Amino acid sequence: MKFKPLHDRVLVKRLAQEEKTAGGIIIPDTAQEKPMEGKIIAVGSGTRDEKGKVTPLDVKAGDRILFGKWSGTEVKMNGDELLIMKESDILGIIQK
Repeated sequence: MKFKPLHDRVLVKRLAQEEKTAGGIIIPDTAQEKPMEGKIIAVGSGTRDEKGKVTPLDVKAGDRILFGKWSGTEVKMNGDELLIMKESDILGIIQK
């Protein structure tokens, strides 16, 4: 199934979080928090201003991002758990 977000929304896949602490303690699945880092899978066309001009988003498919703990709406597609969120919920782009 293909999915294209509308307007200023993006489709994000959470990236796996470390299962060990820096000291080597293994964190069980029940105690782990959901990661706040993800990879953008698809983006919408952008927002429209009062005059109808479309402003493209600052992010693109493939970008690694950080987002808030409670951001987005969780959906399940093709067996994957994904998030749909507005661009304003994104805190920043991770650059290498």
